[in-house]
Amino acid sequence: MRPHAARKRFGQHFLTDLGVVDAIVRAVDPREHDAMVEIGPGLGALTQPLLERLARLTVVELDRDLAARLRREPRLEVVEADVLTVDFRALAARAGRPLRIVGNLPYNISTPILFHLLDAADVVVDQHFMLQKEVVRRVAAAPGGKDYGRLSVMLQWRYAIEDLLEVPPAAFEPPPRVDSAVVRMQPLPPADVDAALLGELVTVAFSQRRKLGRWMEQRGAEVGFDLQRRAEEVPVADYLALAAAVRRR
Repeated sequence: MRPHAARKRFGQHFLTDLGVVDAIVRAVDPREHDAMVEIGPGLGALTQPLLERLARLTVVELDRDLAARLRREPRLEVVEADVLTVDFRALAARAGRPLRIVGNLPYNISTPILFHLLDAADVVVDQHFMLQKEVVRRVAAAPGGKDYGRLSVMLQWRYAIEDLLEVPPAAFEPPPRVDSAVVRMQPLPPADVDAALLGELVTVAFSQRRKLGRWMEQRGAEVGFDLQRRAEEVPVADYLALAAAVRRR
């Protein structure tokens, strides 16, 4: 079989370190009848170890050459598509149970993927992703630090986040120019909040502090929220409470 050259336009960096692969598979702990979906299987570094424990596995792969290789494995269902167009609710409905999602996400579109998956959080058991280390820091950041921002709030209101392990560039071929990390995301019981309203509020809050006051005034929201606090100092629970108060008004 002809070797596959990594394609820059797809952000391809193939995981080759077997120790890291083993650590990820142990963290995921797949069971035979899990409805598991792997995003970006690439050359199958994670795919094969997962298949050793699963009856079937669904993979989402955009690269048509890699998708053709993957179809040679009869226990794989290959969805050849841009992951941002995939209906994960439909995959869960077809499986008849919630999904477990894993993947070495393309770093150039990792944040859009995370936001795309937010809409399907209620049909997901857990997610284990390889991401750029900087992104994992932002996803898992606590209030008050420089890494805490819109991404932190918009994911932490919906998931319990756990930073599992760091992965050096040498674990990939070709090696990326950044360090990587693996994160576990487990959906929380959904809060009674308008997700679109929360997203608008958080975006405004982290753009300019003065804009949040004007945004609230436009909605007639006279709620007890300290506008002197910097956005990065406000806990997720306070943003949820403010969004709920604005919606009630």
